[in-house]
Amino acid sequence: MRRLLPFALMSAGLLVLWLLLNQAVSLGHLLVGGAIALAGGWLLAALEVPKGRLQRLPPIFRLAGLVAFDVVRSNIAVALIVLGIEERDRKSGFVRVPLDLRQPYGLAMLACIITSTPGTLWVSFDEVSGVLTIHVLDLIDEGQWIRTIKGRYERLLLEICA
Repeated sequence: MRRLLPFALMSAGLLVLWLLLNQAVSLGHLLVGGAIALAGGWLLAALEVPKGRLQRLPPIFRLAGLVAFDVVRSNIAVALIVLGIEERDRKSGFVRVPLDLRQPYGLAMLACIITSTPGTLWVSFDEVSGVLTIHVLDLIDEGQWIRTIKGRYERLLLEICA
């Protein structure tokens, strides 16, 4: 059974998504959706995705709250910049952040967090040195960005993915 459905939950999700998007439950949609679900599971198995495991749930909720707060705050800050409400010289730049995090799923979550926060962008990650490079729209204090990423995000991601 594991060979037929290597990622059964993901395949079931694809089938449900297909049916929801088509807003119909007919034999044809079930067959096409089932074929897509099977193919999706097999493709994911072919990628040989490493096993991931969440260690603790409370840090996930704390991280989600912090990210939601930071995204709202950054949206307001970027809106003020774009609308020209705050008049001062702006300096954008790159910040290099040394990371202790090496777990692939943790790095992927950090990339999503940084990129989804307006005004910041994940540029690169050097696996050998563990240095993350981000671009910041309004760079005032490079040290503050390093402390924010390491203290707010990386610390919780290390708890979640360790």
